[in-house]
Amino acid sequence: MTAIHKLIPIDISILKELPKIANKYRLPNTKKAIIQLCTSVLPYIALWISMYFMVQEWGWWRGIAVAVLNAFFLVRIFIIQHDCWHQSFLSSHKANNLIGKICSFLTFIPYTYRSAGHSFHHNHANKLREFRDIGDLYTMTTQEFMDASIWKKTWYIIFRSPIVMFGIIPIRYILFNNRLPLARLPEKKKLNTSLISNNLITIVLYGGIGYFLGTHTLLSVQLPILVIFGTIAIWFFYIQHQHEFGYKARKDKREYIRSAVQGSTFYNLPKRMHWLTGNIGYHHIHHLNAAIPSYELANCYNKEPLLQEVAQKVGFWESLRFTWCHLWDEQQQKMISFWKYYKIYGKEKSKI
Repeated sequence: MTAIHKLIPIDISILKELPKIANKYRLPNTKKAIIQLCTSVLPYIALWISMYFMVQEWGWWRGIAVAVLNAFFLVRIFIIQHDCWHQSFLSSHKANNLIGKICSFLTFIPYTYRSAGHSFHHNHANKLREFRDIGDLYTMTTQEFMDASIWKKTWYIIFRSPIVMFGIIPIRYILFNNRLPLARLPEKKKLNTSLISNNLITIVLYGGIGYFLGTHTLLSVQLPILVIFGTIAIWFFYIQHQHEFGYKARKDKREYIRSAVQGSTFYNLPKRMHWLTGNIGYHHIHHLNAAIPSYELANCYNKEPLLQEVAQKVGFWESLRFTWCHLWDEQQQKMISFWKYYKIYGKEKSKI
């Protein structure tokens, strides 16, 4: 099975076995971590320098192809930062935090500030809760959409359009959301202080680079990489959590293990693409046990038939169809499009 056509039923006895299976792969490996760090950061720097000379010689548009490739290496760097959030990249807490913070100045995603939101995402993923946009993509149920005002419906339809979701939101997330103190979490004051610190260091770092290389050249190299990186990141996050036959439940009925393996996909891509994206496509395993380092996810999947059996597998062509997953229908327990919503529930029941 290479694509989701319906929800795979999973026996409760199998679900109970999964955490013990995944737990065997949670130990960090220093050698693998160093290899992943070197094969991510060094190519990124080399391609960045290549882009700099290409921009100098021919203009920014000649460097777009290189920017696309380098954006994937930036994804790999982000996955290292992501592992450091979970303290899974290395066994040392201090080393994880140091590496994670250094990575954050390349990804433009603040380390401490975003770590809290990401933890919230793991603790509350697939809950139909009040603050479902914290560390997640805001998703309305069909009933909520039906009860919403005309203005909120219009906003949500625009928000869920592919142009906004994969074109505007990545830019907004990288250059706006990660620069302003918008967090709505209990430790807001501490997080805002860390964000201000991150912003100041980023300004000094890239201000210095811009001073020596030229602001126009810096922007011509850095902006395309960041925009493409943001689009890739949002695309993967969307496919991993917004698939048609997923899992969502009210907070008092949510089952953590079922949420991990049915609410998160296995993005069934070629091996080289898994490498370029830091194995984040094995997302059901990551949500089952976030302590497993990214460099062990493929090994875990390949050696454990049960984790292959329960995976909600999504191929690339199938994933394109998920761009029309707009609303969670609690009656059908699946994501549906706006078109299907109006077909099922009728325009006379809506306010738009």
